[in-house]
Amino acid sequence: MAIRIAMVAGEASGDLLASHLIRALKQRVPDVEFFGIGGPKMQAEGFDAEWACERLAVHGYVDALKRYRELSGIRRSLLRQIRRERPDAFIGVDAPDFNLWLERQVRAAGIPAIHFVSPSIWAWRGGRIRKIARSVSRMLCLFPFEPVLYERAGVPVDYVGHPLADVFPLHPDRDAAREMLGLPLESRVVALLPGSRQSEVRNLAPTYLQAARILHERHPEVSFVVPLATRETRELFVEALKGFPGQELPVRMLFGHAVEAMTAADVVLVASGTASLEAALLKRPMVICYRMGKWQYRLMKRMAYLPWVGLPNVLCNETVVPELLQDAATPEALADALEKWLVDPEGCRRLEERFSAMHLTLRQNTAEKAAAAILPYLSRSSEWKPSHQPA
Repeated sequence: MAIRIAMVAGEASGDLLASHLIRALKQRVPDVEFFGIGGPKMQAEGFDAEWACERLAVHGYVDALKRYRELSGIRRSLLRQIRRERPDAFIGVDAPDFNLWLERQVRAAGIPAIHFVSPSIWAWRGGRIRKIARSVSRMLCLFPFEPVLYERAGVPVDYVGHPLADVFPLHPDRDAAREMLGLPLESRVVALLPGSRQSEVRNLAPTYLQAARILHERHPEVSFVVPLATRETRELFVEALKGFPGQELPVRMLFGHAVEAMTAADVVLVASGTASLEAALLKRPMVICYRMGKWQYRLMKRMAYLPWVGLPNVLCNETVVPELLQDAATPEALADALEKWLVDPEGCRRLEERFSAMHLTLRQNTAEKAAAAILPYLSRSSEWKPSHQPA
């Protein structure tokens, strides 16, 4: 009888991560079958998607509330299927708001529940880890400082590294990226990344452009590239550019190509999030900037217990790149911070060394390590020799 695994992945990043894991598990257990909620990359690996992962995508608290009944119905339908078919294990890939409740129910039914990608318990105060401890049989963490937090709470845990560290080269080729984008090899380039969500671009684009204008006035040789993920975010950025009549800013917008833009750049202005980790893995100097609603920011500031929001600073456990948040994110302050990197080649070299060491720490062959941690929970598999006992 084939090994069966139920999985849920949300959004494109979870689809990609889960597809790598499916491939690694199939190499160990060739007859394994997968079903649940997933995307096209998972389906290309043989995943049976009862629902598409795009169904789980929500944009902010208001959208989540509006779609609560729909999402709750999908989750309960999948739970009924899992209870009926009793797969060997359940794997929730990221999407903690959706998956943790489901994992708790699955585990209570006697089915191992593994969560892949730790929620950011290290960033916020409160007892969320107690809820996780009741929900999961095992946690698979992407960052090296996370396992100790789970060990203290008695949660079985493995550090599996970050998949981006496996994919990104240790020595990015800036000249090749510039040639691909048609940028002069000797020019000075700043990449502006105002975020992938419409709300982020709406909040940040005017400030980014004002900072670019100030920097260009000081250094007329500097040009700017702006990778934008969707047609909607591009339209918002074009609208923001209209606020600079008669000002010839050398701004070039790209459809996608964020990695290439950051690789080609001398310095990056980036919204906090995964893009800041990507910039670090590409060894680029950066300035992290973020703005949100006033009351949301006050609430999050009260909940936070780390002094940083950017993953490069969190991973290095010190301020290695500037973070300018909320009211501190003025055009003048952003221009000053970007300029400091442009005129400090020795500081850029030291930062590159820190980021190279961080890259090596995160490079763990994530999919293989995750698969090895999951195999002991597949009770009918004859393809593994357990190195530890399931919880």
